[in-house]
Amino acid sequence: MSLWHDTVEASVPARPAVTGELAADVAIVGGGLTGLWTAYYLLQARPGLSVRVLEREQVGFGASGRNGGWCSALFPASASALERRHGRSAAIAMRQAMLDTVDEVGRVVEAEGIRCDFVKGGTLSFVRGRAQAKRAEAELAEAAEYGVDRLELVPHRGATRAIRAVHDPATARLHPMKLVRGLAERVERLGGVIHEGTEALEWQPGLVRTAEGSVAADQIVIGLEGYRARVPQTERDALPLYSLMIATEPLPDAFWDEIGIEHGHTFGDFRHLLVYGQRTADNRFAFGGRGARYHWGSRIDPAFDRDDRVFRHLRHALEDLFPAVKGAEITHRWGGPLGVPRDWHASVRFDRDSRIATAGGYVGDGVSTTNIAGRTLAALLTDAEDPLTRLPWVDHRSPRWEPEPWRFIGANGGLVATALADAEERLTGRPSLIARAIAPLTGG
Repeated sequence: MSLWHDTVEASVPARPAVTGELAADVAIVGGGLTGLWTAYYLLQARPGLSVRVLEREQVGFGASGRNGGWCSALFPASASALERRHGRSAAIAMRQAMLDTVDEVGRVVEAEGIRCDFVKGGTLSFVRGRAQAKRAEAELAEAAEYGVDRLELVPHRGATRAIRAVHDPATARLHPMKLVRGLAERVERLGGVIHEGTEALEWQPGLVRTAEGSVAADQIVIGLEGYRARVPQTERDALPLYSLMIATEPLPDAFWDEIGIEHGHTFGDFRHLLVYGQRTADNRFAFGGRGARYHWGSRIDPAFDRDDRVFRHLRHALEDLFPAVKGAEITHRWGGPLGVPRDWHASVRFDRDSRIATAGGYVGDGVSTTNIAGRTLAALLTDAEDPLTRLPWVDHRSPRWEPEPWRFIGANGGLVATALADAEERLTGRPSLIARAIAPLTGG
């Protein structure tokens, strides 16, 4: 069980599944943050609207309830990549919208009384070695060029082999399952209906067919993220890439003072094989990273949530960053799939002919991006005049992933190459040639 599921308040009774033929103004497929934020903003904009959220398991079962708890302004595509695709003004608008989104999440949890440990303390990205220093310099230069992000280089000796860190103030730490639970309750208070234990088998204009019934709806929203791979009509739209996490026992305040990680801080470094962590409200490390292999045919299975090799890697990486954590008990180990589009570019779309909307492709940056997706979808579905509907990710269409065996070879080859790139930099101290070669595959 994840730390987040284990430390949320006592479980709520399961919500009823869809049985028979039901109807709604809007049917939302997926009870994660994309679906819940969309329902919340729709019901705020149109009180009395009939909204049904359909969830195969329970709300927050997927990535929304298992992530690292970073509510950040990160978007899967960098500002420079956005400029190459959409132009400079569009790139700046997208970056500013993401920055605003972190504060919007904070505003909602405050206004709605959702106690999810939200503290906007920023992210510390440790600079460890010459190669990482080059990437840190590039990130700072890009932030200065676009004039939107407020990154700064700060001294920081809390992590081994790091005397500096890039501080990004536009990140909040939170408890993701508390956010999901609180948001689901607010959706229901506003009149939305959530159905759990309801698997959507397929959808078409005006109808979602489920395992035990159907929902007729004027508008349909698909918010399945990595779980799109389970549905034949969307199985190649997103690659389900696994990310795993560990959590320690609570550690004394003196430990945190020694390593310079404050409440509200999230942290990582500039390696290629991503790691991410936070200091939880109860003083644990919640620490995760990539490294789990992709499974043939985009298979998703609960057994894949646990990979002892990756858990050992995560413990080693955490102890390498903070040797003083050696000896601390690892109390929780968990994981799950996130959704990766072929071009690593998130999107929001609404087809006015079919009246079917989709959002996703967050590549692990979904805690905040789901919020802007929900606001954008609500504006699109209600024909509201909103600047969000003109952002460059609206109506973006990513290419589909290749059929097997090509995506198996590409996904796992990219994973191996990413790990080798970090090893290359540790040996040479120079930016990796391997990383440069695989950048098109990994969204660079």
